[in-house]
Amino acid sequence: MAVKQIENLLNLLEFFSDRKKPATLADVVAHFGWARSSAFNILTTLVENGYLYEPKARAGFYPSPRWLQLANAIAEGEPISENLRQLLAELAEQTGETIWISASSGLFAVFIEVVESEASVRYAAKAGKRVPIHATASGQALLSQLPEHDLGVLLRKVSFERYSTNTPMSIPEVLKQIEAGRRRGWFASASNYSPDLGGVAVPVMDRDRVYSVTVAGPLYRVRDKSIDHANTIYENINRIYGSGHSCSTLKNIDLPV
Repeated sequence: MAVKQIENLLNLLEFFSDRKKPATLADVVAHFGWARSSAFNILTTLVENGYLYEPKARAGFYPSPRWLQLANAIAEGEPISENLRQLLAELAEQTGETIWISASSGLFAVFIEVVESEASVRYAAKAGKRVPIHATASGQALLSQLPEHDLGVLLRKVSFERYSTNTPMSIPEVLKQIEAGRRRGWFASASNYSPDLGGVAVPVMDRDRVYSVTVAGPLYRVRDKSIDHANTIYENINRIYGSGHSCSTLKNIDLPV
């Protein structure tokens, strides 16, 4: 169950992220339609705790550098490795498509780091985005490395919902897609979750944790490049992590030659 006050805070942060300039109480009320007293209480609380400040007197509020300090401190505790960052950057340059690293979080795959394509028509994604783990290439790459018992337990918790034309709608259908991906060596999505968008994903082991690496874009541009993109991912993994890395760390998957 979502907590409304926390949702309001997160929405306020995203509001400032999009706005990129100070906002007055009236601006916040007009944007969200919140009661003036509620908006005042949220802003005042953030000001009193040092998370908002007024760059100019009576010109509106803006997030203070304290947010960045917190984010940096948190990232230091579980930073994304330089190997993964290099993998992202090089895949983005080589494919021209949007690339991201995902990690599992319950019934979701969470985008940990994203490099968006510079193409005008692209897969738009941001770090922190969550997608259903059973219905996406990113998620199925993660699921492929679970022990069979754990995989079954997780899938029994899924509430199947049709997101797009090719969304898997049952446990047998998800298992069939995962098995097909294991035999190919890579996992595919074509309008499984987002209409007219597709991509390929590959699991990668980094510091004893499984992540998935995904190349995605508009279907008309990526559909015929799936094998090439999958091979490019593996080639970069082997070059960055060392030859044979995927072979020695992944389970129950037939790697492309």
